[in-house]
Amino acid sequence: MNELNSPGTPVAAPERTVSAGRAVITLATTKSVYLRMAINLARSFNVWNRDSGIAFHIITDLDDPMPADLANVKLLRLPVGALGVAFSAKLHLDELAPAAQTLFIDSDCLVMGPLNPVFDRFAGRAVAIQGEQISDGLWCGDVVEMCRHSGVASLPKFNGGIYYLEPGPKATAVYADARELETHYDEWKLVRLRGHANEEPIMSMAMARAGLDALPEDDIIMAPFNYYQEIHRLDVFGGSCIVSNPPPPSPNHRATVPVRVVHPLIPHFVNDYTDHWRYRAEVLKMRQVVEGTPLWLSKIVAFFTIVVPGVAKNVAKEKLRPLYRKLFGVRRIRLTERV
Repeated sequence: MNELNSPGTPVAAPERTVSAGRAVITLATTKSVYLRMAINLARSFNVWNRDSGIAFHIITDLDDPMPADLANVKLLRLPVGALGVAFSAKLHLDELAPAAQTLFIDSDCLVMGPLNPVFDRFAGRAVAIQGEQISDGLWCGDVVEMCRHSGVASLPKFNGGIYYLEPGPKATAVYADARELETHYDEWKLVRLRGHANEEPIMSMAMARAGLDALPEDDIIMAPFNYYQEIHRLDVFGGSCIVSNPPPPSPNHRATVPVRVVHPLIPHFVNDYTDHWRYRAEVLKMRQVVEGTPLWLSKIVAFFTIVVPGVAKNVAKEKLRPLYRKLFGVRRIRLTERV
């Protein structure tokens, strides 16, 4: 077991000073599961970016202790509920950004390589995401109606696993507008996510009103696994992630996503993908390495304790699922720990 630092007492956020340079921030509020994921994210960040000059911050309203191996991580503890509920916390990133160039990464992500190129790519934008522009169809609601409500011709469509911002008047105005727009969430019939307002359509409308388009996805920075549901490779220490949206008739095909293979720098383990054996294997390897286990040995341990049982379970499920459904019907959806 790692020695743990004392958690300290939650206090109100101090007067914020925006430093020069670059920082990554992540949120871990409400439930311990998010802080555990934030710890995994921070460890993957350290594999590739500990000496990069990029600071790493965890913002939480929990009292849970932090592992000693993350002594380089800056921890900001806020009063419980200070950032609102669920996804609404991400509408306060302008108030939390600690550096002139700040990259927010969801706690359920991992980092597979150096992040300075990401900052370089977003540099000069007050608020930035990667995605595509849309003007019709369905995305968190009726897009035509969303455009009408926000008075714009198109909206940036994206996954909110990452946001980039450069603190200043324009970023402040975008986030202030987003917080106001959120008050109309149910009135405008926007779709709730896990029973809560989803920040993505709100930020989309606020960015569109400020004239901020999505950065094209010509090179995928972040890939959520509900878009690319086949995971071919995941190796934090090797700096490699390969995922794909396979063509039909694969059951993993996602009709709204291009059929392609991508190599994301930041894989995003949405929904229950943190239960996937590939994620759990990487988490085990990182924990064992910081505890002093040689990487080669940690790979062997992860292979026999997580990889082999995980693959066997998946194969059994695929082979036996038709018989199970014939005998017992469709199984009830298991509630995620995140709800």
